[in-house]
Amino acid sequence: MAVTSSVDLVELEAKVTEMYRAVAENPKGEYHFELGRDLAERLGYPAKTLDQIPNGAVESFAGVGYFFDLANVKEGEEVLDLGSGSGMDVFFAALQVGLQGRVSGVDMTREQLAKAERLRAETSFPQITFTEGHIDDLAFPDASFDVVISNGVINLAADKRRVFAEAARILRPDGRLVIADIVTEVELTPQIVGNTDLWASCIGGAAQQDAYQQAIESGGLRLEVMKKNKYRFLSEQAQGAGERYGVKSVSVLARKVEIGQAGDRK
Repeated sequence: MAVTSSVDLVELEAKVTEMYRAVAENPKGEYHFELGRDLAERLGYPAKTLDQIPNGAVESFAGVGYFFDLANVKEGEEVLDLGSGSGMDVFFAALQVGLQGRVSGVDMTREQLAKAERLRAETSFPQITFTEGHIDDLAFPDASFDVVISNGVINLAADKRRVFAEAARILRPDGRLVIADIVTEVELTPQIVGNTDLWASCIGGAAQQDAYQQAIESGGLRLEVMKKNKYRFLSEQAQGAGERYGVKSVSVLARKVEIGQAGDRK
């Protein structure tokens, strides 16, 4: 699940950063994908909960699915959001964990982090922190979170196994990985995988769903649920890829695997 040989990683990070800088600063712009509250509500986010989240976070929401029904986040838990953007899912999770819990967001795009931090400072969410970083190299101790979430981000990572292994590392025993992401029914061609513009648009890095499951499980997690979401791309280019390769959004629940005394996973 590492594709470092087929895509220019330096160019990829630059394109992804450029794309999501624009999402933070110009949420009303034109993109291959939808943004904002209408998208969030159509995916399944409750309107009453969105009303409690800063508007600036909601307007830059670029997720691909709703997964909090699978996450079952409880009061007092500690949650990490991989690729937290302007923070909508972080604020959503903070409402669920309450003041006794903790929610951290990590993102590599400074403009997204600056916006999220400003929104946090303007509101009453002391249980939230944001950190600059990469989702395949997390600056958190082992077994430090109960839940890891992510929305439409892991497809942007060149080495998905490493992302899932990092998620498993920082999860506590029986911890949950609960994400929405883009996968394909048919493996993408090398030409598409090598196109950094399509990667930044959440298409070029989409893994074939069986390979995606293998990456989750090789990272030390057990897949429990994978369900398709009601999601659509906007541009003709993205829609064409979706039809040809079965590009789709899924929500996933996986659980950290514990190693038995005999070395068997259970």
